[in-house]
Amino acid sequence: MTAPLRAPPAAPATQLLLRVEDLRIHFGPADAPRRAVDGAAFEVADGECVALVGESGCGKSLTGLALARLVPEPAGRVAGGRVLWRGRDVLRMGARELAALRGGGIAYVFQEPGAAWNPVLRIGAQIAENLRLHVPGADAVAEVAAGLARVGLPDPAACARAYPHQLSGGQQQRAMLAMALAARPRLLVADEPTTALDVTVQAQILDRLAGLRRDLGMAVLFITHNLAIVPEIADRALVMYAGQIVESAPAGELIAAPRHPYTRALLDAIPRFEGPRSRPSGIPGAVPDPSAFPPGCRFHPRCPFARDRCRRDMPADAPAGEGRRVRCHFPREVEGGRGVLG
Repeated sequence: MTAPLRAPPAAPATQLLLRVEDLRIHFGPADAPRRAVDGAAFEVADGECVALVGESGCGKSLTGLALARLVPEPAGRVAGGRVLWRGRDVLRMGARELAALRGGGIAYVFQEPGAAWNPVLRIGAQIAENLRLHVPGADAVAEVAAGLARVGLPDPAACARAYPHQLSGGQQQRAMLAMALAARPRLLVADEPTTALDVTVQAQILDRLAGLRRDLGMAVLFITHNLAIVPEIADRALVMYAGQIVESAPAGELIAAPRHPYTRALLDAIPRFEGPRSRPSGIPGAVPDPSAFPPGCRFHPRCPFARDRCRRDMPADAPAGEGRRVRCHFPREVEGGRGVLG
């Protein structure tokens, strides 16, 4: 039987949990850096689900890693900005405070569970280690079984005794979710957690994640390339391109009326399954290399709305209505269109 949830005390919905300011992540030499993340700024409130959306190579995963200072060093480095966790700058935390944050305050679920597990340790032992680090004195056996049951695994005891290779991909991902939630983090960073799974298992994982978020009262940063699932899971959405957040808005409004051409292009690339059928349109070209961003707007080489100003001047991150921001010189031109996911 699943043990009662030990959720932390509920915080006011408006309480700010995380604030990222001008985050910059560089790779390579300081005199010629590859600017993988270049001035990202956003907030996450307690209990809120925020989706971070974009193609591969846009800087989404690195942004997520930086929240707990996990950018791989010395290859990469946080070159500037601040990551404020409940008002404390993560980039200035000492070793002990940082260790408490990782897993205790901020936990992660990654897209390749098979690569995230230690293959020579049983599932239960790995979850119990997280408990020992962040919940001293907990009954590890009972907590592990309760956590595995909570994420929907039918035989928690057998799962706890299993090695990772003995579980399917979907079971591994559910167990990874149980390990991430063992210490009751306030923020879960879910980085493409359903990418390697079939569509049925994807839907199950997303439904389970939404339920756990409600039950535990935690915030979620959901990193994905799939804009189609954003209105199902998120309160707000951030669209990232070439290291910059180019649009942010309440999730439903972003889908209904995108203001940035890149968001519009991502929507047009989603297949329709209801209503008039049409071939999804791809986005020409590719995300630029961080060592050679084009001048002006970074999306202009792929943008059908680009003008001379776009090729010359970097657009500012500007307000675009209540709760909305967009980095585009001509945002009104891309409103409307499909706006409905089939």
